[in-house]
Amino acid sequence: MQSSAQLRELLRSVNHKSYPAYKSLKGVYQFDRYILSIDHVQGDPFASPSHISVKLSHRDTGFPPAYYKDPLTKTTLGDYLNRQFDQQVNHFTFRAKGSGKSGLISVSHCGQEVLSRTACEVTDQGIIARFFVGFPANGRTINSPELEKIFFEYLPVCVQKAFFYRNQNARSLENAIFLAEDQACIREELNRRSLVAFVSDGAVLPRESGISSRPMKDSVPFSSPESLRITLDLPHKGKITGMGLPRGITLIVGGGYHGKSTLLNALELGVYNHIPGDGREYVITDESALKLRSEDGRFIKDVDISLFINDLPNKKNTRSFTTQDASGSTSQAAGIVEGMEAGSRVFLLDEDTSATNFMVRDSFMQKVICREKEPITPFLERARDLYEKCGISTILVAGSSGAFFHIADTIIQMDSYRPLDITASTKKLCAQYPIPAGETPAFHKPESYRPMTKTPQPASAHSRGYGGRPGQTQADRTERLKTKTHGRDGFSIGKQEVDLRYVEQLIDPEQTSALALLLKYASEHLIDGKRTIGEIVRYLEEQLKRQGLSFFSDGSYISGGYAMPRVQEIYSCFNRYRRP
Repeated sequence: MQSSAQLRELLRSVNHKSYPAYKSLKGVYQFDRYILSIDHVQGDPFASPSHISVKLSHRDTGFPPAYYKDPLTKTTLGDYLNRQFDQQVNHFTFRAKGSGKSGLISVSHCGQEVLSRTACEVTDQGIIARFFVGFPANGRTINSPELEKIFFEYLPVCVQKAFFYRNQNARSLENAIFLAEDQACIREELNRRSLVAFVSDGAVLPRESGISSRPMKDSVPFSSPESLRITLDLPHKGKITGMGLPRGITLIVGGGYHGKSTLLNALELGVYNHIPGDGREYVITDESALKLRSEDGRFIKDVDISLFINDLPNKKNTRSFTTQDASGSTSQAAGIVEGMEAGSRVFLLDEDTSATNFMVRDSFMQKVICREKEPITPFLERARDLYEKCGISTILVAGSSGAFFHIADTIIQMDSYRPLDITASTKKLCAQYPIPAGETPAFHKPESYRPMTKTPQPASAHSRGYGGRPGQTQADRTERLKTKTHGRDGFSIGKQEVDLRYVEQLIDPEQTSALALLLKYASEHLIDGKRTIGEIVRYLEEQLKRQGLSFFSDGSYISGGYAMPRVQEIYSCFNRYRRP
C-alpha cells in the first residue's frame, strides 16, 4: 500500500503524457481514515470510466454495531449509505473538465426498493464503496491536475459526509433500519398466520407514472375490508392494521381503471423491502412469489408441460418439451412448471397478460370443441390442485371470465381503488350459475430432468491454439465470454441475446448485470451437459449466501454496478438462455 502523497506525486509525473500512462496509477493508497483503491483504469477518455473503491473500518466510521449485525441490517445500511454517497457525488460530477467522460463521478442510483449492491457493501470489518470516475484528459493527453482535484478535494468531502455516522441524520438512518426489521417481522408473520401477503391501511399503491416508481400524490390511500383486516404488533412501529391475504386462490376483480392491476403490481413488488416514504413500505408479499405471463416466441428446453398440454397433433413429447418459438399457452405452461422448480409458493397472474386459451375454456367452447380435440387443460382446472397438492397459492386479476369465481377462496372487488370483500355474496351467485362438470385429467407433479448445456461460441485465436499454457489442449481451456447488459431488459453473452423483458419482478439494470455475471460464471465453470439447471442454480444460490456477488468476479476485484437478484430471477434467466 502506498500513501496519498505518493499518489499525488504519480499524478504530477504523468501530466501531459499520453492517456495509457494513467495505468501506472493502479494500486492501493492510504488516505486519512480510508483506503482508496484504483482497481481498473479506462483505456481512453471516451471508454467506460475507471473503477474505484473506498474502504473504511467500522472503528473509524462509528456506526452502531446494531446497524450491521446481520444480513438484513447490512443490506439496509449499505443501501442507505449508497443513497447518501450518490447525493454527495452529484455535487461534484463533471466539475473536473476535459474530453469525453473526463470528470465523471458515477455511483449506483437506487430506486424505491432496497437491494443488496456491490456499490456499497457492508461487511463485518467495515464498508466498501465502489464507483466510477472518468480520468480527465485533453483529447488523449492526460490532464492530471483535474484528477488530483477529484481525489484530493472532491472525493474526501463526499466520503466524509456520506460514510461517517457523525455526519448522518441519525433519526433518518434509525428509521431505515427499524423499518427493515419491521418488514422482516411482517414476513415472519405471513408464514405464521398462513398468509401470502399483507397490505397496510394507508398504503399508497398507485405510482407517479408509467415510467416513475415514486408514489402518486393525492391518490386514494388503501383501506382494507373489515373481513380481511388483521392487526400486527411490530417491534418498532407497534400495532399496524391492514389486509391479510390468506393462502389459497385469491381473485381480484372490478371495472377497468379501478385499481386491480395496481394492487397486483404492488403485490408482485412486495417481495422486496421498500424505503421509508414510498407508500408501499408495508406492502409485503411472500418472498418466493412469482409473476407469470405469456411470452410468445420465448425459448423452452426440456420442460414437462404435460400437466397443462398433452396429445399435440404433431405428437410432440410434452413431458420433455422443447421449442425455439413458444406460443402464448406453451410459454405460460412452461413458466408455471419452471416456477414450481424454483420453489415459488405463490403465483401472480393478470388475465390481461395471460394466454386466453391457457387460462379458461367456457362451456360453449367446450361443447363446440370436445375435450379429445383440445390438448390444453386450462389453468382454471389446475389452480385448485396446485394449492392442495403442491401448496402453491394463486393471486389472479380477472376482468372478463366469471368462471374463476367458482374456484376462488377469496374474492376482492376493487372499487375506485378501494377493496371490497365480496366472497360471500359471489359464492351465492355461483350456485345459480354452475360450471358444467367435466372430466379433468389426473394431476401429477411435473418432473423435468434438464441437464444444462451451453451454446458453442465461435473459435477465437486463443481457442485455435495461439494462446494458453504450454501443453494445454483446447479442451482444457476455458472459453472466456463477453457480456453486455441492455438496461433492465436483457443482456448479450458471447453471440447470444438473453431476453428478460417479461421477467416483470426484475426491477433494476444492476440485477440484470448480475444475472449476466452469474450465467457467464456458470457457462465457464459449471455447465457441462451433466448438471441440471436446478443443481447449478442451487450451487450459485449457496455461493451468493456465503460470499455475495464478489465470488463471481472474474478478476482480482469486483466493480460497483451489480445488485442481487432473487433465485426466481436466476431460474428465469437460465431458462431463457438458448442452448442446444
